[in-house]
Amino acid sequence: MLSQQIATIIAAAGESGHEELAPLIAPPFVIGASMFAVLLLMMFITLSYSNLGKRHEAVKEHSDPHRQHPNKHDHGQGH
Repeated sequence: MLSQQIATIIAAAGESGHEELAPLIAPPFVIGASMFAVLLLMMFITLSYSNLGKRHEAVKEHSDPHRQHPNKHDHGQGH
């Protein structure tokens, strides 16, 4: 019963003819180019943070037995 109603609605919508398209704020190529530019800008911002890990040499963390949440992966460095 429901499938018949859906089929009737779809058939009625198809017979109505050509529907008017929604208006755009700019031509499609301008919208696409602006989206591409925004994504490119976000990519360059993301890449600018890639050098943060290379500023200093890695410092080994000492194992503190009085820590509230001890490191369970200290590889035997602690007490």
